[in-house]
Amino acid sequence: MGEQTQVQTLTEAQAQPPPPPQPQSLPNSDSTVDVSPNPSNPSKIPIRPQKIRKLSSTPTSNGKPPQTTAVPSPSTATTVAITSTTAKSRRKSTPKSSRIFPQIIKPLSADGEIDNAIRHLRSVDPLLVSLIDTLPPPQFELHHSAFLALSKSILYQQLAYKAGTSIYTRFVSLCGGEDAVCPDIVLALSAQQLKQVGISGRKASYLYDLANKFRSGILSDETLVKMDDRSLFTMLSMVKGIGSWSVHMFMIFSLHRPDVLPVSDLGVRKGVQMLHGLEELPRPAQMEQLCDKWKPYRSAGAWYMWRLVEGKGTPTTTAAPIEGDNVHTLQQIQTQQEAQQHQLQLLEPINGIENLGACIWSQ
Repeated sequence: MGEQTQVQTLTEAQAQPPPPPQPQSLPNSDSTVDVSPNPSNPSKIPIRPQKIRKLSSTPTSNGKPPQTTAVPSPSTATTVAITSTTAKSRRKSTPKSSRIFPQIIKPLSADGEIDNAIRHLRSVDPLLVSLIDTLPPPQFELHHSAFLALSKSILYQQLAYKAGTSIYTRFVSLCGGEDAVCPDIVLALSAQQLKQVGISGRKASYLYDLANKFRSGILSDETLVKMDDRSLFTMLSMVKGIGSWSVHMFMIFSLHRPDVLPVSDLGVRKGVQMLHGLEELPRPAQMEQLCDKWKPYRSAGAWYMWRLVEGKGTPTTTAAPIEGDNVHTLQQIQTQQEAQQHQLQLLEPINGIENLGACIWSQ
């Protein structure tokens, strides 16, 4: 009897549904979270919901309200992204010319710049005073297109002045005059036509490369004028047959840049040797050191060196450094001249002006 009562009580206890779970309180919170199982799916293990922490405005122990971190809404995040994209677009839309071509100082052909150059050279180098007093001021007034000036420098390379002038004259006539010399005209000429006026195959390839870079827009008269000296040197050195000497001559006599020192020009080196009474021609590093005081008017100083050599009657080599092969040292130039002396009159002195740099670029 007692055993039947105990079994009945156990059966009734099992038949009764379990009591619903009580809501659990989260620590440090004034709210509760219902974690009861999902009644629609009692056979599955209930998924534990994420804890929700209520932000409390209750002061902390130090008396200051707790700091909260604001989470930007989707609209705010979109605004930030648009602003960032707009700023990047503005940076990308900045004209290239303002970044590539920094402002340069005035050319020597500008009003008053020759006077400024003479005044500066007279004050910083006493050795130049008597030379300045006995010579007329430098002149940088002639203007040729950049393409014509660079073509001219290529044609005169490795030639005596008279030979270079003869070939240049025939070349200009073939093109239809100096005003007609342009990239399209040069590219329309065949290598055979250029050969007939005395231009070698190598120099013809130099002219074609120069013309192609002008026609493609890599180089132009406008961009060359705007470039600073460093960028100009880099861009022109990309042209076949154009080396440091040609770039320096172009900068001085075509663009009238005030602070160019042609350290590979034999006439300028000879002038510095004579000015300082040196036993040997100064090397480029020594040239930079001796002429540093001329800055920022080293172009005018170089002009006076050409005049100094001319006035002394000392013949100098009329051949420019061999730009295509990047040969610039005096010993290498003389070795090359001796090997080709039976074909070219490389050591023929120039009547009047005795340095090629002061001749072909000033006409």
